[in-house]
Amino acid sequence: MVGTSARPESAPGGPGVSVHGITKRFPGVLAIDHIDFEVRLGEVHALLGENGAGKSTLSNIIAGLYRPDEGVMQVFGREVGFQSPREALDSGIGMVHQHFKLVPALTVAENVVLGHENAGRFFHLRKRDIFSRVAALSREHNLAVDPAARVWQLSVGEQQRVELLKALYRDVRILILDEPTAVLTPREAETLFETIRGMADSGRAIIFISHKLDEVVAVADRITVLRDGRNIATVRARDTDTLSLARMMVGRDIPPASKPLASVVPDDSAVIIELAGIDADGDRGSPALHGISLTVREGEIVGIAGVAGNGQRELAEVIAGLRTPTSGMVSIRGHDLVARTPQEAIAQGVAYVPDDRLGTGLAPNVTVAENLVLKSYSQSPFSSGPFLRHRNVDSHGRDLVERFDIRGSRHDAPVRLLSGGNIQKVLLAREISSKPTALIAGSPTRGLDFGAIQSVRSLLIDIATSGVAILLISEDLDEIFALSDRIGVLHGGRLMGMATTGATTVEEIGLWMAGVSG
Repeated sequence: MVGTSARPESAPGGPGVSVHGITKRFPGVLAIDHIDFEVRLGEVHALLGENGAGKSTLSNIIAGLYRPDEGVMQVFGREVGFQSPREALDSGIGMVHQHFKLVPALTVAENVVLGHENAGRFFHLRKRDIFSRVAALSREHNLAVDPAARVWQLSVGEQQRVELLKALYRDVRILILDEPTAVLTPREAETLFETIRGMADSGRAIIFISHKLDEVVAVADRITVLRDGRNIATVRARDTDTLSLARMMVGRDIPPASKPLASVVPDDSAVIIELAGIDADGDRGSPALHGISLTVREGEIVGIAGVAGNGQRELAEVIAGLRTPTSGMVSIRGHDLVARTPQEAIAQGVAYVPDDRLGTGLAPNVTVAENLVLKSYSQSPFSSGPFLRHRNVDSHGRDLVERFDIRGSRHDAPVRLLSGGNIQKVLLAREISSKPTALIAGSPTRGLDFGAIQSVRSLLIDIATSGVAILLISEDLDEIFALSDRIGVLHGGRLMGMATTGATTVEEIGLWMAGVSG
């Protein structure tokens, strides 16, 4: 292979990127095995597969983050061998990662031009021109965002638009989108699809990675399915459906998991989680929760929907003992937890699956096995006095890796080496295996593949059936409706309403999410 930074043109519909026999190995793992793949200019080509199937590895090779061990890659018909993401970017390839690469303290415009040649030298002289260019791109591609706003002031959906503007500002011809709808509301996702189709219609090649099969069928022209690091099939979207794709992904039929509406929890069941008049401040000192009162009973799943940034994280942290409310009462099984510690919440049987996996939930540089005992490492059988019993930690880690089908690395490797979905599985395995009384689950299936989503949903239903009270916080309305006995909506830190699942509609919940009550 030869490196290149040139960007030759190619006719519409011609090859954008093609790979032949691409293979990549990591210690103890064959990540992708002789994959052939091609995306054409003017098309949206979806990549599907379970966690650990090789989607991220293949995308990272195309984007210049990894170098393949075998195989050939061509860009616009010319063989390339990227040594860095910069070379890929110079060749017209950009990637929007699932976890955004933005600097919160900088403006939108500053983030867009960050790292661009001459941006540092000429930014002050050309500031007006740069703001004007970013604003024009925003209008042209229906990516509404204020170029002068600081990134920390933006919603998650707006931050994603900034990532797309970064790629468009560099005039990329091939754009890789990794789980682009994972943090978006249904309406934001629809707007993004319009933008994606517009970019493809303008002659760009789009590689669309998603676990949401209905989205893939709706937006893609062609779909490639990976399984166990191999290319299983490439099909036209109009010639397939979600059930066929799911079967190709996992090699078997998987029935959707949902909680029967007939299993409504009786009103006289014991109250496990109770909040009364909770007010709480956010990280910047401004009020984030206003007068939140709710209960979750034994065996009940209460779903909390809402657009990201409306108090969901603060609500979860108040219950988990990570955030002290300014007023109100929190109790678990009648035990007052206000102004207490996370350790006391854990002692009362509270398990917490935060939506921030690596920042809050796990220690990225610590091994999988050690992460699985982070809440219990000081207890028998994992320690003896001040000393860890490593053999027991490793044995426990191997057991949970097998039980929860955690793939992509060994139990004694750092958790940061796992894919996003498998990182989530480590977090779920640790919390659920602690046999909790109450579970606070923040977006528990975000980033998981179809099979893993159904497994996690079935697991949540099973542990609710065993008597665990679950507060499910999710932006996925399909998930909320599939699992919840009751549904509430947070907007502006206020609980807009609470309804029994069978007695409400997506439209009503959508209105509450938009701040319309009554």
